[in-house]
Amino acid sequence: MANRILIVDDEGHIREVIRVALKKAGMDVIEARDGKEALLRFAADRPDLIVLDIGMPEFDGLDVCREIRKTSDVPILFLSARDEEIDRILGLEIGGDDYVTKPFSPRELVARVNVILRRLSPRNGEAKAVPTALSQGSLLIDPEQHVASFAGTPLKLTAIEFGILRAFLTRPTSVFNREQLMRAAYQLNIQVSDRTIDSHIRNIRAKLAALACDNVIETIHGVGFKLGRCEKEA
Repeated sequence: MANRILIVDDEGHIREVIRVALKKAGMDVIEARDGKEALLRFAADRPDLIVLDIGMPEFDGLDVCREIRKTSDVPILFLSARDEEIDRILGLEIGGDDYVTKPFSPRELVARVNVILRRLSPRNGEAKAVPTALSQGSLLIDPEQHVASFAGTPLKLTAIEFGILRAFLTRPTSVFNREQLMRAAYQLNIQVSDRTIDSHIRNIRAKLAALACDNVIETIHGVGFKLGRCEKEA
């Protein structure tokens, strides 16, 4: 079954470019012209992923993301006409999975969409290459079912956050630099900034800290990151 993608942008020609590219890639497309229509289409059509413009008038993309995150972990790929680092970090911190700056290459956008979707539905070969369940301390993830939990409490992770944790749990004693984490999370030859990876790491830590775990990922200064004990603090 083809993946259903919701495109949200107030510029018609942008929606057309994305629509054509995604349909050529074999995906079904739904469109919305503004934030309010986006929420209506999301509720009615339940897309597999949302391509969401940040800079829309009145109800912008960040507002839409905040509303959707109250009830759903559907992957969100942000679009923005501005390449400011604060936009990138803010977008990821409120629950975005990735970020593309306008003007963009339709081929790259499709590649990023495929990376996120592949994280949600691993191919058979990929699922078999990783143990059914991976754990460290009280942290458990199941790559095949794409579920994660800590001390029995389900974790709501974005596709990229899940990919980063899976990399750590696959090699629990290894230290990863940012480039290695980029490859593990994105899998294709896509370049993202170091700050983007840092945002994902910060989000993972925050979600575990809310469950009284402050040792999920350790920073190895000058090198990168490694998996921590993943246990509740006494």
